[in-house]
Amino acid sequence: MKRTNPLYSSPEAFLLASVLAPHMGAYSAHLQSGRYASSTIHGYILGLVHFATWMAQDKLSVDLLDEIAINRFLVEHLPHCDCPSPVKRDIFDLSAALGHLLIVLRERGVVIEPSAPTGDIADELSRYNAYMRNVRGLSVATCRGRLRTIHRLLLHKFKDLPIEMQALQPNDIRQFIANQLKRVDTISNAKALASALRDYLGYRATCGDHVDGMLGVISLPANWSLASLPRALASADIDRLLDSFNTTVPSPKRGYAMVRCALDIGLRCSEIASLQLSDIDWRAGTITLNRTKALRQDILPLPTITGEALADYIRYERPKTTNQGIFVRVYAPRDQPIGVDTVHRVIRDAYHRIGLTHGRSHALRHTLACLLVNHGSSLKEVADLLRHRSLNTSLIYAKLDITSLAAVALPWPGSIIL
Repeated sequence: MKRTNPLYSSPEAFLLASVLAPHMGAYSAHLQSGRYASSTIHGYILGLVHFATWMAQDKLSVDLLDEIAINRFLVEHLPHCDCPSPVKRDIFDLSAALGHLLIVLRERGVVIEPSAPTGDIADELSRYNAYMRNVRGLSVATCRGRLRTIHRLLLHKFKDLPIEMQALQPNDIRQFIANQLKRVDTISNAKALASALRDYLGYRATCGDHVDGMLGVISLPANWSLASLPRALASADIDRLLDSFNTTVPSPKRGYAMVRCALDIGLRCSEIASLQLSDIDWRAGTITLNRTKALRQDILPLPTITGEALADYIRYERPKTTNQGIFVRVYAPRDQPIGVDTVHRVIRDAYHRIGLTHGRSHALRHTLACLLVNHGSSLKEVADLLRHRSLNTSLIYAKLDITSLAAVALPWPGSIIL
């Protein structure tokens, strides 16, 4: 006969008698402040009932809770759980509920913050990160990607050993590159890998290390500049893409405004995600970019059609929130900013709705550049609008200037010149 657990008929009452009782008020307030649905809050509380039951069985005190304890519950207990029914067993819901519990307990000072990694490798990465940020002026995302690569390099050579750069030999670099390319064998990964290694060795050179021999074995993959055509959308695809944001998709006004920002003024996904309400001067018709890839401030004209799309979203669809970002979360927690992945996903889903096989959001910037060139704009004007540091970056669009190319094209061999 299946056992039943009478405690689950009143989960709140059980929690008020458990070791988590002193923190349930703060937990509920935390979820309510993020405007989670009442059904979601109830489900999370049911998950805490299960977790509190396991804590009692394991004689685990609240102050000892951390990611390791939660992982033990999810990985070791949950697959073999024989707790009386009904019991919450969905690993995703439980993981989310317990993640919020850790946030609340750390805010209240009950559980200490996870300690930062220590050791020679952690110290070396910290120094290198400071160099990238303070000397090179690299963006957070670039630093994060290069730190991942260098962390793997240091583990490859110096795991459980002191870091002595004279012990790092060219053959170690070759072997490391080969191992990394076995995991992801693409040109983009090879270029990112080479850039990270060259930058790190350049940093070590400023520390007085002799790295010339190792730099010599790092070669960039064959990649002929301007060899391909920029991937842009045809006029018909642009119309279908914009029309795809209808009432059948969630938050259509938000998605439409995002696409207009990329298509009309060439904003990158990171710039769209970080736009603030204060960045738009509605009277002057300008938009200020403060969080750009080049870490500088740019002021761009705001086209009427783009401004109308943004105003339509802000007035009629944007949720009420304390967040000052223009584009905000649709789902709880509502007061948190959206990430770049949200913009990528919105654009990628729109591509798929109209049958485009690729999902590159950058194609919208290419589309804008191609439209400008084919309507008589100079490459300098294109470079200025797209905010390219070098005019050479915009040279690829010269290959799509049909009018200018036709004027200099030689007659086809054997053709009749009229």
